[in-house]
Order: sequence, then C-alpha cells, then structure tokens
Amino acid sequence: MTTTLSAVDLLRRSFDRFLLKDMKGWTDLCAETVVAEFPFAPDGFPKRIEGRAALYEYLRGYPDVIDVTSLPTLRIYATEDPAVAVADWSVSGRVIANGNAYEMSYATFATFRDGLMITYREFWDPMTFLAALSGGSFAATAGAA
Repeated sequence: MTTTLSAVDLLRRSFDRFLLKDMKGWTDLCAETVVAEFPFAPDGFPKRIEGRAALYEYLRGYPDVIDVTSLPTLRIYATEDPAVAVADWSVSGRVIANGNAYEMSYATFATFRDGLMITYREFWDPMTFLAALSGGSFAATAGAA
C-alpha cells in the first residue's frame, strides 16, 4: 500500500531538512522546475529563483553564514487546496561571522505536485536580516564551498 504524504507533511519534511542544515536534501524535495520567491528580499538578494539547481546554489552556503539552532515556532496549516500548505515559523540561531543573534519570523506558502515542491514563497523581515548580518553577506557565500 502506497501512502501519499499531504502538503502539510511534505512542508514539515522540508523544515526537518532545514534544521539539519541539509540544503541539498532540502532542494531534493523540490521539483526540477521549482520557483522560489522572496518578495521582501533586500536589494542585492534575489526575489525569484527558478529551478532546483539554481535554488541549491543559492542556499548551499546558508549554514556557513547562519547557524540555525531551533525553530521555536512551527505551525503548518492545510488549505482548501490539498496541494498547498502554509507555515508560520521562526528560527533562533546566530550569525557565524559576527556572533550576532539571529531571530527571524517567517510566513511560507508552498505548493506540491507528485510529492515535490513546485512553488515556495517566503516572507521575512529584511531589516532584521541585515541588522543581524551587520556587514556579513549570505549572498557572498552562495556558490562558495
């Protein structure tokens, strides 16, 4: 008997990979043609990334910049569309380069097809992000390592 995971289960699985700092594993949960959008990304950071490979290239340096140690808030909601899940979540950690605390809240909307994420839309506070980095740059490390 084959069990099909719900959009809520699939999104939860992505957060498990994120907390493990497994960016490759996280992007492996995405379709080849995934579209990720970050509408509030600050200048110099992409607002839209298309394709699994491009998304991995963008995310792979994240654990080298921000050490996420916990997800104090993680609420994932089903929607009327069984392919869509919404998450209200937060992270706690530190910026590795400067030791600053990193506390961020997010709202994420994800759509799945055939067990893979096809769209990912994440809202977060760019001012909090930039203040925590204080001169460091996540984007500068993307593609390094």
